[in-house]
Amino acid sequence: MSSPLDIKNWYIKSFESFESSLNGESSMPFHLVRKEAIEKFSQLSFPTTHDEDWRFTNIAPLLKYNFEPSSKVNAAFHQIKNYIFEISKKNVLVFINGYFSHELSKIERSKDGIILDSLSNQLENGSQVVNRHLGKYAKHSEQIFTALSTAFTRDGAFVYVPDNKIIEEPIQILFITSTGGKNILSQPRNLYVTGKNAQVSIVERYLSLDEGIYFTNVVTEIYAGENSTIDHIKLQEENLNAFHISRTEVDQEKGSSFNSYSFSFGGEIARHDINTRFNDEGGESSLNGLFLLTGNQLYDTHSLIDHAKPNCTSHEKYKGILDDTSHGVFNGKVIVRRDAQKTNAFQENKNIILSNGALINTKPQLEIFADDVKCSHGATIGQLDADAMFYLKSRGIGEENAKSILIHAFASDVIRTIKIEEVKKYLEEVLVKRFNK
Repeated sequence: MSSPLDIKNWYIKSFESFESSLNGESSMPFHLVRKEAIEKFSQLSFPTTHDEDWRFTNIAPLLKYNFEPSSKVNAAFHQIKNYIFEISKKNVLVFINGYFSHELSKIERSKDGIILDSLSNQLENGSQVVNRHLGKYAKHSEQIFTALSTAFTRDGAFVYVPDNKIIEEPIQILFITSTGGKNILSQPRNLYVTGKNAQVSIVERYLSLDEGIYFTNVVTEIYAGENSTIDHIKLQEENLNAFHISRTEVDQEKGSSFNSYSFSFGGEIARHDINTRFNDEGGESSLNGLFLLTGNQLYDTHSLIDHAKPNCTSHEKYKGILDDTSHGVFNGKVIVRRDAQKTNAFQENKNIILSNGALINTKPQLEIFADDVKCSHGATIGQLDADAMFYLKSRGIGEENAKSILIHAFASDVIRTIKIEEVKKYLEEVLVKRFNK
């Protein structure tokens, strides 16, 4: 079995081949960032359960494999058409194995300065917006998976909404993996930027076309300009042999609003780090999540909301439903800095255990250094309410249907906050299929 050091050396050696494949891109300014990142990657260590932020998440199964950096492959429209919501077919960006597919995507011609594109196109064209924001929020100096992503940055989704512009229909971004029998590494790098008073909704999905073993390592950077609104929905639905590690970094300017909805159903091991920062007063941040786990799945959410400025509001609600021998982790931290007076922060994590073998580790945290604030947090772990089950069964409802009703009720306050009706309906159907056995 390969050691963590062997795996590191594998990726370092793979970088040499990756670098030679860049051709003219290797002479562009961002390539210096890639080289700096691979150097930092060589100095960092893969996390173990001895590291505080990873003590409940053992990634040893991930380190069994020498994943090959993915290459471009083709897919047919009939393979992906069922993954495209009807909400909007004007703006659909499709990526296969982390590479943009022009043939499968549909983008309304850019107007009024709005840009929906692949990151690689923008890098090649020397985009000023990309140069100003890419790599500025997801620092790679201390996180090995971010360093790996940065070193191999090639493609991903780029969304730019300039000042005073509104994109009425949601943007759909599909990241689809087709392994072709290989253990591949797919590393989408996404950048979403809004100007002043801009609005956009983004639906980001991760899916598999087969049951192969692969690793998705994704980094998404989001910049919310002054008084802008960003709704971001992430659906992780990869196969149960996949590994998924993602990091979302959000910087918010004065009066901006960021609403996150994260749903995780797939993957053998999946982890999402989501961090938001208030750079000025009047910002609002809402982080919502739901994970459904079966078998021996492991899902880990780590969040950080940084109240660095006064008069900002944050609301966080994550829920987990765990069955069989699955394992869930929630670690949510809210920091209220010394000058962040008039902060209003609420954090909640609730979990339902459906079997004796399932396990949840939850750790909500508040670090408050200001004195004029309203902050609360809490966590619960329990089973389905026995009295409620008895009541439903006494009304002639079978045990499985009663169980499904209670699970749906438990999850509904996360799902119902979504503004897009079709996505909301789809998630409700996922619940029904998962728990109506």
